[in-house]
Amino acid sequence: MAENISDRMEISMKTSIDERYIWLDGQIVNVNDAKINVLSPTSQFAVNVFEGIRCYWNEENNQLYAFRLDDHYNRLAKSRKLLRIAEKYNDTQLKQAFIDVIRANEYKEDIAVRQTIFIDGFGSWSSTDSVNMFVAPIPKGKLSTEYNRKGLNCCISSWRRIDENSLSPRIKCGANYINSRMAQLEAINNGYDTAIFLNSSGNVAEAPGSCLFIVKDGKLITPSLTEGVLESITRDTVIHIAKDILKIEVEERVVNRTELYTCDEAFLCGSAMEITPVYSVDHYNISNNSYGEISKRIHELYLEIVTGKYVFRKEWLTEVYE
Repeated sequence: MAENISDRMEISMKTSIDERYIWLDGQIVNVNDAKINVLSPTSQFAVNVFEGIRCYWNEENNQLYAFRLDDHYNRLAKSRKLLRIAEKYNDTQLKQAFIDVIRANEYKEDIAVRQTIFIDGFGSWSSTDSVNMFVAPIPKGKLSTEYNRKGLNCCISSWRRIDENSLSPRIKCGANYINSRMAQLEAINNGYDTAIFLNSSGNVAEAPGSCLFIVKDGKLITPSLTEGVLESITRDTVIHIAKDILKIEVEERVVNRTELYTCDEAFLCGSAMEITPVYSVDHYNISNNSYGEISKRIHELYLEIVTGKYVFRKEWLTEVYE
């Protein structure tokens, strides 16, 4: 049974992962009671847009920080616009739902939050209204195994990355992740941890759900956004850390396959992935199964920034608890 937000907030208890609370259509409900129409456009045709938002617990400050929340909502708005989903929630409503459901679960640990706007009700693949939303937090340790590895052995996928002439990689939507699903399943079935996409031109794009960086001769290099790459918030964060703090030269440009094989360091990054080193690609060893020096420095600074231990851009952190 659904509970009003005000009623739920009066209850002081922690929830198990399979009994946690999520926000759905203006109410906070037990995850097992969250229901949508099985014939809805989101169920049948993946008509939805979403954000994966990370929050980090700072024990010393007794505070949970949401990382770059406003930037996530800006990207969510762009995805919704491009997919022509009607506007129902403003940023204030998005943020309040986000904070309410985290507080309801009383999370005081690192978590990931999926915030999804979708088309519910009876409609078709071209429906634009009957808009609904859910917000579902989960502890970091419960994320998929691929997001909790210390290092990754990758392959080049036989599947090509979607592009602006098929289905724009700029849209963060459920349908786009079928492309990632195909590459990820192929990689796992062939004994790898994950895959790296080439785009329609045969250049390096990104990995399923994460962006790619390489290090070559002391420079940090990443495929440009026109190469079939999501406008990743973590990618942007890494670039700022490298340029503004570490004073490392960053190049956003075309990266070819053999350049990846011969680079000095490589890592994948994303809200779920954070920053994870690539140990090998197609069995070409990258960094002797360890973190490269530059990759490690970036990761260390990243973790200090997201947890509020290193004040870099104050506006990047949103306090969840009063």
